[in-house]
Amino acid sequence: MKGLNLYVFGSSLTSAFWNGAATYYRGLYKNLHQLGYRITFAEPDIYNRLQHRDWPPGEDPPYARCPVYRGRAELEGCLRAARDADLIIKHSGVGAEDEFLEAAVLDAAAAAPAGARPRVAFWDVDAPATLAALEADEADEADEADAAAPMPGLRRHLCSYDFVFTYGGGPPVVERYLRLGARCCYPVYNGLDPDTHFPEPPVDAWRSDVMFLGHRLPDREERVQRFFLGAARRDPQHQYLLAGEGWEGAEVGANVRRCGYVSPSQHNRLNASARLVVNLNRDSMARAGFSPPTRIFEAAGAAATIVSDAWAGMALFFEPGREILLASGPDDIRDYAAGLAPAAAALMGQRARQRALADHTYARRAARVHRLLHAAAGPSAGLGSASASASATGPARVAA
Repeated sequence: MKGLNLYVFGSSLTSAFWNGAATYYRGLYKNLHQLGYRITFAEPDIYNRLQHRDWPPGEDPPYARCPVYRGRAELEGCLRAARDADLIIKHSGVGAEDEFLEAAVLDAAAAAPAGARPRVAFWDVDAPATLAALEADEADEADEADAAAPMPGLRRHLCSYDFVFTYGGGPPVVERYLRLGARCCYPVYNGLDPDTHFPEPPVDAWRSDVMFLGHRLPDREERVQRFFLGAARRDPQHQYLLAGEGWEGAEVGANVRRCGYVSPSQHNRLNASARLVVNLNRDSMARAGFSPPTRIFEAAGAAATIVSDAWAGMALFFEPGREILLASGPDDIRDYAAGLAPAAAALMGQRARQRALADHTYARRAARVHRLLHAAAGPSAGLGSASASASATGPARVAA
């Protein structure tokens, strides 16, 4: 099965600055490129990301061409170029012109020469937020006196996409997308790039007993306050490190240090510098379940000992108590910091790394996408139903 020519619209492949999807994009598109795919990833010039690129100015990643557009005219030039692709992908959360793009990618495909129409995919990197908006639109539509009024935004176009992919959510997310009119829905989870995330030596300035890495966001802050900072308040004898943008003004205890933004190239050493690495899903992701974030696989790749908040579906990715520790509140984190023996912690980190290498690499995720795109039955034959997705994962392990 040959690789395809992909034209992608997403937030950014070249910069991880205020761009949590960067690790996911890089892992997938790097490995699709290795399968023979030709990738163009168009991104907008917003949020100072060009000033915080992870590649030198003028250079793109070796696996993708990354045109940057500024304004509608340059974006429309990218859309014209996308007509020559085999598949056009519109990711959620581009950050500029999202609603315009949801329709424009379909128009670009329709404008391609007869017999050479690209297929089009909507690839959601924040399914809880997207589905909440779609279902609110559906409720608003039901309340309208004029039932013939056009559906707003993505709701109107969802049934026209050949594929819907999501980076999180299990059967519940699939069922919701199908009910809203999607032809199919396939979870393609975050994963590990073993070339990028691996054990490295610690950094003395980052040494801590407990560390959390994440930007300060409204959908995350309450859980950080309750789990992480709550544990620090209950545990004054241990040192806590809070990493990520936006925490400068937050009230923290005397045993909590802040280190601000940490480049992705330094995440391995940051993870290696803590006895325990805390993962906290954003509130909406925790409620949805089946949504392991990139951070959890980064930490596993570094063989860190991970303490995660508990959410539905976790056991499909890591075995609680053997490969990962679960916390239902701050007292659990405090107790792990006080009671987990160093040898037991190190063994758990090694097991998490082994599990990620066996089941959760981006090479396996890319191979799954490759199979789905080349499935002989095609997306309109019922693939991606809730039952199919559940059976694919199996009772104890998640599908690649």
